[in-house]
Amino acid sequence: MKCTTTLLLFLLFATSIFAQKKASKQEWIPLFNGKNLKGWDIKIAGQPINDNYKNTFRVKKGVLQVSYDKYEKFDDKYGHLYYKTPYSYYILEFEYRFTGEQIKGGAEWNVRNSGIMLHSQSAQSLSMNQGFPISLEMQLLGGLGIGPRHTGNLCTPGTQVFIDNQLNDNHCIDSNSKTYDGDQWVRARAIVLGDSVVHHLINGDTVLTYQKPRIGGNFVNETYDWVAGGFDATAAAAWTKKDGTPLSTGYIALQAESHPIEFRKIELLNLQGCMDPKAVNYKSYCVQADNEKCVYRK
Repeated sequence: MKCTTTLLLFLLFATSIFAQKKASKQEWIPLFNGKNLKGWDIKIAGQPINDNYKNTFRVKKGVLQVSYDKYEKFDDKYGHLYYKTPYSYYILEFEYRFTGEQIKGGAEWNVRNSGIMLHSQSAQSLSMNQGFPISLEMQLLGGLGIGPRHTGNLCTPGTQVFIDNQLNDNHCIDSNSKTYDGDQWVRARAIVLGDSVVHHLINGDTVLTYQKPRIGGNFVNETYDWVAGGFDATAAAAWTKKDGTPLSTGYIALQAESHPIEFRKIELLNLQGCMDPKAVNYKSYCVQADNEKCVYRK
């Protein structure tokens, strides 16, 4: 009996070791290197691509800053910083905090208001005067010290989503997060699974979940349409033809919306990759196969 027990324990131990070997180490990709804006494209409304108007986007002491200290007033210079690579299935993690005061000329609703765009169109595809990309905005709001103000919300420029299998055509959808007043750092996570489901998490808590993102619903509403959004006629017609198309992939972009904000520790775990256990680059944590990337021993 003792030998049988010993053998059983050995087999369990061996199985555990084997399972650990098969489990892949998660390969998080640092999107921000803490030194400069390498790997990112800039597009600010009314400016050519990669014109960093008045040094809006900058890096200081390992932090990516959206700053307005060189502005006299905002002048609707809505801007975004786009990471170079599109993704479809992934986990995005980052930390953010609001600082200082809003620049003069910013809209009242933009006080301590910013966001990260998911499944965004590319910087190169924006019209010259376009203020916001077609995307899913994980809206970031700072508390104002006067009551609840949720963060990790969703806004939908040119897009629509379903919640609990019902189309929700509101432009902005509130989360159930806590309120974060002051200039404290807040940890955020987005779990994005193609065109199936997206989860928003704030400091470890899931605060919003939605399904089946798609292009549609005009740009914002009947009054804030493609023209108001700064789209040229060709772009507006092209996006209109895509109405109802599932939104399954795109770029990640950080927003500049008139209030200073800082970002750090921006990392991504790609959940789309080699899912063949026979391959040397098999990823056990992937949820969507891209087996063209598999590499095999010769």
